[in-house]
Amino acid sequence: MSRTITKLFRICLLALCAIAGAAQAEAPKSNFIEANGVRLHYLSAGKGDPVILMHGYTESSHMWLPLIAELSKNHLVIAPDLRGFGKSATPQGPYTKSVMAQDVHALAAALGIKSAKIVGHDIGLMVAYAYAAQYPKEVSKIVLMDAFLPGVGNWKDVWLLRDLWHFHFYGETPLALVKGRERTYFEHFWNDFAADKTKSLSEADRKFYAAEYAQPDHMRAGFEVFRAFEKDAAEFAAYAKTPLTIPMLVLTGEKASGEFLIQQARLVDSNVEGVVIKNSGHWLMEEATAEVVPKLVKFLQ
Repeated sequence: MSRTITKLFRICLLALCAIAGAAQAEAPKSNFIEANGVRLHYLSAGKGDPVILMHGYTESSHMWLPLIAELSKNHLVIAPDLRGFGKSATPQGPYTKSVMAQDVHALAAALGIKSAKIVGHDIGLMVAYAYAAQYPKEVSKIVLMDAFLPGVGNWKDVWLLRDLWHFHFYGETPLALVKGRERTYFEHFWNDFAADKTKSLSEADRKFYAAEYAQPDHMRAGFEVFRAFEKDAAEFAAYAKTPLTIPMLVLTGEKASGEFLIQQARLVDSNVEGVVIKNSGHWLMEEATAEVVPKLVKFLQ
């Protein structure tokens, strides 16, 4: 009889733990706000020490859902769709990463956030760096995830690689070529930038992002982030003259940025921890979720 009671107690305890865990990891809320003159969409979840997540190209705030589920247990998590992406507005410009960071800062200010930890992947890491460079006293920790920093070190070794034609792919003709073929275009990124394309983005996510970018004017806006790289480079080179001292974690894929981004980071910040994720390509959140999410949670605690 006592064994039966003990077993029932354990079952009830496990059920209560599951309910508690589900309550902690509630689905993030979808919100809209006017920030820096742009209507931005953002996801929000949790309470506590704020963390702001900035997505990369071909994706949106949706990419952060697995991380939001963990971080929101102990943090207020904000994941905006950057200007021109997701459900946010698509202004004509500019799409420099400094201005995109000003959007996010205006969003944070409107929410009463005076200091935050920030995370950026791909284009989002450029926005995150521009945020920290412009508002260093308002950032307590920063994470850069797999891409590069325009204007820093030998950045043109990446920008001018002949197989990275997409950095120079914008204007009327590219827009006409990809209209109605958004997914075909994005498959280049999702497949070729992965260590193993079968372990890259899921089919559901590919459909989701292709539909988001197929919205009116979204492909043009996406192309504009590349057109702005030369302006970004000039601004980042100026920022780098005053190195940050903020704790910085740099995560890269072994089959993607490798050591390059880590080396760049050490030129702009004096407090850098660099980690190369083995057997991963560019899509760290998707290719190495089980390794990357715990590293991010630990660093951001």
